[in-house]
Amino acid sequence: MENILLILNIIIGLIIVVLILTQGGGAGLGSAWGGGGETFQTRRGIEKWTLRLTAALIIAFFVISVANLLT
Repeated sequence: MENILLILNIIIGLIIVVLILTQGGGAGLGSAWGGGGETFQTRRGIEKWTLRLTAALIIAFFVISVANLLT
């Protein structure tokens, strides 16, 4: 059981890193590939989905880490 939790934690951690890197430092996904993000805009579409997925995975990572600590 511990091995499964460790492997799952590693996979979720790698996905979190990739999602954070694709968010483009606060300017959104447009700036990650050279687009200008000079004006403030609300997150829409894939940016909103990426943010929510990242938050959910961070919570899952925390829960799995605590479960692994207690086993």
